[in-house]
Amino acid sequence: MSEEIVIAAGTAQRPSLWQRLTASHGFMAVASPLMLLVLWEIAARAGLLDPRFFPAPSAVLRELIVLLGSGELLVNVGWTLQRVAIGFCLGAVPAIVLGLMMGLSPPLTALLRPSIAAIYPIPKIALFPLIMLIFGLGETSKWVIVAVAVFFQVFFSTLAGVLNIERIYLDVATNFGASRWQAYRTIALPAALPFIFTGCQLGLGMALIVVVVAEQFGTKTGLGFMIWRSWQVFEVQDMFVALIMVALLGYGSQLAMLALERRLIRWKPRDGARSQV
Repeated sequence: MSEEIVIAAGTAQRPSLWQRLTASHGFMAVASPLMLLVLWEIAARAGLLDPRFFPAPSAVLRELIVLLGSGELLVNVGWTLQRVAIGFCLGAVPAIVLGLMMGLSPPLTALLRPSIAAIYPIPKIALFPLIMLIFGLGETSKWVIVAVAVFFQVFFSTLAGVLNIERIYLDVATNFGASRWQAYRTIALPAALPFIFTGCQLGLGMALIVVVVAEQFGTKTGLGFMIWRSWQVFEVQDMFVALIMVALLGYGSQLAMLALERRLIRWKPRDGARSQV
């Protein structure tokens, strides 16, 4: 009798397949967008949505395959990625350097922070006409507007990371005669890395936003141009394909940044490790 009770208790405590699936973060991450697509498909086929403005996901998928086969989609994705990558580097590198310098130099912070804080609230897209006047309609203006959008996200995150360093570490470095460069390299940069990666994730999202808008002016390539052209000729399926690709690029860039962060910041506690403590 006691053995039967133990077996029954073990069976009752064992989670079912559905419970294991719903507890899986990966399953939930995939199930939620799939359910949304299924509901969208059903609504489109039932006539609840106007196909002129909301085509069924199956129709969008067919158009995606056609554009992939012609190579047009890959070319536009390549141009958008190139502009984001160049603009991101042009904005993130100076932001990290300046954030580290200002974080360890109160006089420099007092000198520059008011000007940076005053410029930050200006919508970056509002600066694009001025940037086009200065740099023209070519690629340079696209790189600059992306760099400007990325700069502020990365700069403020880096500055916050340095300002959150415990003062005792800086005092120890000073007592041991560390130079300013050594303080940057061995204390400020490692301590600020988690904040820097957070700023880079925000910067990548902002870069995609502004580059899609910038590609609607003075260019005939990129996902932003695809969206603008599809609006002009009322090719709504092409517009949805471009929007989906922007979303996938944003999600993929976040995953890549998280993977890089895990590789470079091995001392940072993971979610799983925190849950076990």
